[in-house]
This record gives sequence, structure tokens and C-alpha cells, in this order.
Amino acid sequence: MKTAILSVILLGFITFGIAQTGEINIQQDASITRLLEVYKISNSKSNFYTIQVGFGSYSKAEELKQQVDIDFPDLKAKIIFDSPTYRVQIGQFISKLEAERKFKEVRIKYPESLLLKPEKTTK
Repeated sequence: MKTAILSVILLGFITFGIAQTGEINIQQDASITRLLEVYKISNSKSNFYTIQVGFGSYSKAEELKQQVDIDFPDLKAKIIFDSPTYRVQIGQFISKLEAERKFKEVRIKYPESLLLKPEKTTK
């Protein structure tokens, strides 16, 4: 009886001792990190017109994005955090004319939409 209890206690120490120690080592190619940085920079300072269809809490933005994906499957929709709200934006238009044409179409379904101009980049 004593050996059974001692065995259970010893087994418990071994199990918990092994289960709580561990180390994960991830090795990543340095070029992936550089590519991610280039991607972030190019997206943050894009020279595209875009349409903002709404904003609010994250859950509201997710619902709106899902609805926009259904209504306008040809336009890429994304959620952007701009403190303190989440904004749902669709499309990337190079020309103002193209953006205005699509904006008229989007505004029928989402009257609170805004056409956003590209950010001016300084060199």
C-alpha cells in the first residue's frame, strides 16, 4: 500500500516536472523579416484612393466587413485600427475618376461612406 502511494506521488512529480519545462526555438530566414517590413511600409504609405464604409467597435467592424464582402466581392475589404475605432475600408483605386465611380455605387448601399484621398508622401 505504501509503495503504491509512493509510486503515485513519484509519478506525479515526474509528470509535472517534465510537463512544465520546455523550450521552443524558431529559426526564420532574415529575408522574410525584410520582406514583411517592406510590405508594411508600402501598405502604410500607399498612393491609392479608398472608400471607408463605416467604423466602430471591432465586432461592429467585423460584421460590416462580412456584409461588404458579400455586397462587393470584387473589392478587397480590410479593417484598420485608428484609435479609438476600427474602420472598414474597401478598394485601392489609382485614379480619382475610378474611385469616384465606385464610390457612387457603394454609397447607394452604404450612405455613410467616405472617399479617402491618398496620403501625401514626402521624399
